[in-house]
This record gives sequence, C-alpha cells and structure tokens, in this order.
Amino acid sequence: MPADSRSTALKLSMLWIFVMLNFFARDLHELARPGVLEQMMSGTFDGVKITEELMLLGGIMFEVPMLMVILSLLLDRPLNRWVHAFAVLFTAGTILMNNTNPDLDNLFFMVVQLAALSSISYLAWNWRAKLET
Repeated sequence: MPADSRSTALKLSMLWIFVMLNFFARDLHELARPGVLEQMMSGTFDGVKITEELMLLGGIMFEVPMLMVILSLLLDRPLNRWVHAFAVLFTAGTILMNNTNPDLDNLFFMVVQLAALSSISYLAWNWRAKLET
C-alpha cells in the first residue's frame, strides 16, 4: 500500500477508535446518574427488559467499530470505501436509535460521534485511486 493510501487508512482506523472510545465514555458517564446501577442489576433499564437478544444486539453495535479499526488497515481502497459506507450508516443508525430522548450529556456524545462518523464517511468516500500512484 503506497504511503498516501496508508495515511488515509491510518486516519480512518484512528477515527473508528475515537468513535469506540466515545461509546465507552458515554456508558461510563451514565453510571454516575442516580439509579442507573440499580436498574442494570435489576435486569430492566428505563423500562426495557434486558434480554439475551438485546445483549447480542449491543455486542454487534460495539463490534462494528472495533472491526472497522482493523478493516481500515487491511482492505484495499475500493472495498474499504463500500465497507465504510455500510459501517457508518449502521453505527449512526444505532447511535440515533439509542438516543430517542437524550439528556444533555447523551446529546453531547451523540453529536461528537456523528461528527466523527461524518468525517469517516467523507474521508473514505473521497479516498481516490490517484493517491495510490
């Protein structure tokens, strides 16, 4: 992979790490909210019963950005562009679905993550073949 292409791949990978760290920061930040730990321990969170299927969905939601950290570096440019398009749409969708009624801190993390995903989308889609020559 030529130097310019490696640079773009590395930027994409780092942006996915940033998105993932914001997932973790938001979740850790939520633990300080009164009653959150008790809800988690009870098996019901904000009126939603925590099921195995819901836990699997949450795992997939976290796995996509983790997978993209590696795929950004391994896939060639044309495939990388399409995989990023899907991953950005999927991740943005999960962020929006999980924030139907956000408080201020959740709104903050959502805006930061969506801005990072927009940057990923722009960078991946504008990653041109001429940079690889």
